[in-house]
Amino acid sequence: MAHGHDVLHMMEGNSYATREELVKAIIERFGTEERFHTCSMSGMDAEQLVDFLENKGKFMPAQGSGFTVDESKICNH
Repeated sequence: MAHGHDVLHMMEGNSYATREELVKAIIERFGTEERFHTCSMSGMDAEQLVDFLENKGKFMPAQGSGFTVDESKICNH
């Protein structure tokens, strides 16, 4: 089970036009069967993880268009 931080770090330096594009990138990197956990949740698939991270305010608008990770909101523990 991968940690949500792994996805946030994957997003560093990258931007995504849509949520669907991010979900696709997560699946390409981690596989369709991977489940994710965070400090407070576990067992999420890629789409559920994106919902969770979005609700936690981990994303910010990217320069130009789309969105990226807000690096100041990645906890390092």
